[in-house]
Parts: sequence; C-alpha cells; structure tokens
Amino acid sequence: MTEFSFACTGVRADRYAAGPTLVFRLRITATGDTPVHALALRCQLRIEPARRGYDSTEAGSLTDLFGERARWGTTLHPVQFAQVPLMVSSFTGETEADLVVPCTYDMDIAATRYLDALTDGEVPLLMLFSGTAFTGPAGFRVEPVPWDREAVYRMPVGVWREMVEQHFPGCGWIRLPRDTMDALLAYRSRHALPSWQATVEALLAQTPEPPPPLDPLRALTATTGRSDP
Repeated sequence: MTEFSFACTGVRADRYAAGPTLVFRLRITATGDTPVHALALRCQLRIEPARRGYDSTEAGSLTDLFGERARWGTTLHPVQFAQVPLMVSSFTGETEADLVVPCTYDMDIAATRYLDALTDGEVPLLMLFSGTAFTGPAGFRVEPVPWDREAVYRMPVGVWREMVEQHFPGCGWIRLPRDTMDALLAYRSRHALPSWQATVEALLAQTPEPPPPLDPLRALTATTGRSDP
C-alpha cells in the first residue's frame, strides 16, 4: 500500500477571488515508484490556540471565546477553521498542489473572532487529510488515504489581515436578524439616508448618554451642606 505524507510550505491571500480566500501550498509525497493517477482528498483545518502566546490586548478580545485567562488551561480547545475537498492530478513520488480555502468575515463564527483578535505573530494550524488514492503501474487500484495523515503549519497573522483588507478595507461585518434589517431599511428610507453607515450614525446620535452614577457622599453633602461624615 502506498504511504502518503503531507506538508504545507506557504500560504497567500488570493487577490483575484470573488470573496475572502486563502491558498495554501501543499507538498504531497508518495512512497515508492508506483504512479499515483489521482488523489481525492478531504482536508480539515483546525486552529490550535494553545500552541501560541497572547498579549493582554489579545487576551481581552478572546474572553468571549475562552473566558478569563485564568481558565484557559481547560477552555483553550481547538477551533474548526475549514473543511474543503481537493483533487490532485497524477504524479510519481512527490508533487505540489494549491489548497483553496474560502473564508468568511462573519464575526459570529468562532474562527473569525479568534483571528480578528490577533494583532501579530502566527496562527497555529493543524491540517488533517483523508480520502482515496488511485494508483498502479498498469490500470489502477483504489487505496484509502488514512485519517491520521496530518501536517502542522503556522500561518502569519498578516496574511489573514491582508485577505480581509482586500475585500473589507477598513470595515467590519455584522449579521442581524431579518426583522431587524427590515426595521433598519425602513428607518433609512424614511430619513432618506445615503448609506448604512449614515443610518447607524443617525441612530447612535439619537441615543442619549446614560447619566453618571450617583456618588452617595456627594449627594449627602449637597443635601446637608456638610462635608464631614
């Protein structure tokens, strides 16, 4: 049976994709001289948060995912990033292929919130591979690619930020329920506002600032005219 091994040699943001997309470069090695006619792979990418450190700013931004830093020993679990198929054409011995991974900037997705919280450094990824190989010198035979094939890779945070800036320059993203969107659209139409940004800013301008909390000692002083307890 042919043994396969995988390694990731790099990643880039696809600037020509219609949506946010990362392209990982894979090196695939097959033992022996038996031709591999094709590989049908299932590729799963996981973020392993425990394999890097975090400064105080990053830790604060990750509180909603993992809780307070004191609890991270039990809460810093892997985060699912993507699961994509890959077809690899024929080769013998070794080949390279691009793994195209569509991404999202939906902040309700745990992986997106994690990546958005990072300011610098690298993202520790675990890449898991399984699937079917079609091999053989004459004709072909079908072999499984076992589920324990994997590769580790540390993706630069800058690549993720470059990808986001290509599609959402200087912007964030938020998902709202349909009825809330309908209400916002009606408000925008009633006030003839030119954009969603103007709509949100108009609503924020109408929201009164909450009064400062009352200082009990100051209130007592104002009532009695005395400053001593």
